[in-house]
Amino acid sequence: MQMDDDVKRWLGKVEEMRTGVDLSRDEDLSIALMNLISLEEHSYFTAMKTGNSKYLDMLDSVRQLRKRLLGKIVVNPKGEEWCISKHLLAASMRLIEVGTKELSGKNSKEAEFCFKAAFELYSLFFAVNLDMLGKSEIKVKDGKVQDGFGRSGFSAIISKIVNCCRE
Repeated sequence: MQMDDDVKRWLGKVEEMRTGVDLSRDEDLSIALMNLISLEEHSYFTAMKTGNSKYLDMLDSVRQLRKRLLGKIVVNPKGEEWCISKHLLAASMRLIEVGTKELSGKNSKEAEFCFKAAFELYSLFFAVNLDMLGKSEIKVKDGKVQDGFGRSGFSAIISKIVNCCRE
């Protein structure tokens, strides 16, 4: 039952780090942020394709909302954690979309790769914002996080502690 002990230990550490913060709320908010980033991208491309500047106005409006909401998760960023967080969510969202297209094209192996990569990036987003990076309990070997869960450490941990269905 090593995994259960490890999960309990990490849950305790997360509670210490995020006392009073609802991680299910943050998960819902992170998905909303992904979609806002996507709306920014689509507004830009639509403006360029149509030559209609109203889409640039929409882009700015969506960006302002995204910045405000991202600040609810990315608090006191160090270095470039703000931009890292935004790009982790954006890349995760795009990989989910690519995986979904691969799945509908009956390419399940490629879809699975995209979905796993998306979750790794999504997990890194939470690792950055739960201040889990650089912790001595997290071991890195050959460039991969090791923790005994059978997947990369961050995605294994995040899959246990972040649950959007918790009310």
